[in-house]
Amino acid sequence: MSAIFSLSAVVACYREEGTIHAMYERLTAALQSITPKYEIIYVNDGSPDGSGNILDELARKDPHLTVIHLSRNFGAQAALTAGMCQATGDAVVLLDGDLQDPPELIPAFVKKWQEGTEVVYGIRRKRERSMGKINEWLYHLFYVLFRKMSYVKVPLDAGEFSLLDRKVVEWMNALPERDRLLRGLRAWVGFRQTGIEYVRPERYAGKSTNNFWRNLTWARKAICSFSYAPLEWVSILAGIVTALSFAAIIFYIATFFSWTRLHAVPRRSSSSFSSSAASSFYQSVSSLSMCGGSSRKPRLVRGSSCVRW
Repeated sequence: MSAIFSLSAVVACYREEGTIHAMYERLTAALQSITPKYEIIYVNDGSPDGSGNILDELARKDPHLTVIHLSRNFGAQAALTAGMCQATGDAVVLLDGDLQDPPELIPAFVKKWQEGTEVVYGIRRKRERSMGKINEWLYHLFYVLFRKMSYVKVPLDAGEFSLLDRKVVEWMNALPERDRLLRGLRAWVGFRQTGIEYVRPERYAGKSTNNFWRNLTWARKAICSFSYAPLEWVSILAGIVTALSFAAIIFYIATFFSWTRLHAVPRRSSSSFSSSAASSFYQSVSSLSMCGGSSRKPRLVRGSSCVRW
């Protein structure tokens, strides 16, 4: 590792007009204390407030600052991905723009990186008080369950706040996924990784745009993207329903023929019933087999082009 290296900081911004100046000043101070070769990439994720104008004004004064304006709100994952495609540093730091990812932790990230670790991520040892004990416990419980269900070992209580070596960034940029979960892809690409604990502070200004339904959607995406469990559950359910359907068909056929013998029903009627029962059973098994067959394990394909927005 050379003494002078370049460092990029990618900041996702959405409705952060009350935070931008403080974030910019603290982030600039942190980067300047590390290396003279740095860049800050702010990604305006379709903010409806005045965030875009504030960022443009700062960029006109500071050549180290680059601003990307997305055409609409794509979400933090897409915003950070766009910044990663733009970043040119030997290492890239990912942060949210609400100052809950403290820039003062970046020197500790860089120290670990200089020691040979290619991925350094922040571990939320304690969350902000406004979240409440119950929500904090539920978040931690989700991470525990997600780690047990996932086919990659995603670190507990770790978000996107991290430092990525240049080769890690290139591998992640090359992946073809569009609807991304960066913390999962970061774990999937491998390399030497370590975490640094920190206490997550309160938001500097404004209110969080997260809510219960968004968190539920995010959890569903995480599990479906990095776990075979949902597909395996579908296969098991399909097998159980198929077995029960088969048993029910056998029972009804046996019952029907027993009934026809007792009541002397014409043979033509029993033949018609048998054909209908067989047809229904075939359709049921075919449908469930197709459902279960879709539970093949998905593969992540290594692509060769960066995500473009």
